[in-house]
Amino acid sequence: MLVLAQHQLPLVEYPAQIKQALTGHGNADKAMVQEAVARELNLPSIPKPDDAADGLAVALMAWFQR
Repeated sequence: MLVLAQHQLPLVEYPAQIKQALTGHGNADKAMVQEAVARELNLPSIPKPDDAADGLAVALMAWFQR
């Protein structure tokens, strides 16, 4: 957030859109999103650490919206 502020760039958050894109529900919990990431990428288990699953969720949402 500091770097964004230093360069006068807006902070953009997409939690509901990511949840909607991956699970079909904008109010899905973290476990549901993580399971969807593993399923969409045909992974044997949920990516660890949680930040890795979160990053993949953002990438998948961007891919779905292109």
